[in-house]
Amino acid sequence: MSRTKHKECFGKMFPNDLHLRNNVPNEGKVFTSRVELLAGMTRGDRTIAGNIDEWDDCQQCPEFDSCYKYCVAKVTLESVVAAQ
Repeated sequence: MSRTKHKECFGKMFPNDLHLRNNVPNEGKVFTSRVELLAGMTRGDRTIAGNIDEWDDCQQCPEFDSCYKYCVAKVTLESVVAAQ
């Protein structure tokens, strides 16, 4: 267990890829994704958006490098698990 006290937003730049909800924004602190389901089964558009104000805020944070690396590692693992 980490003894470092991180900010509440640490590791939350991206939405959780393992629990994406359909037809609603899936929000992280900086990035949001949306997966449209049409007629309940057919996948429609998929979109990704970024909030530049939140990105700028993150870059000013002293934990940015560590947080970003953690977020990328988490997204990578989520992508592998989701593909199985």
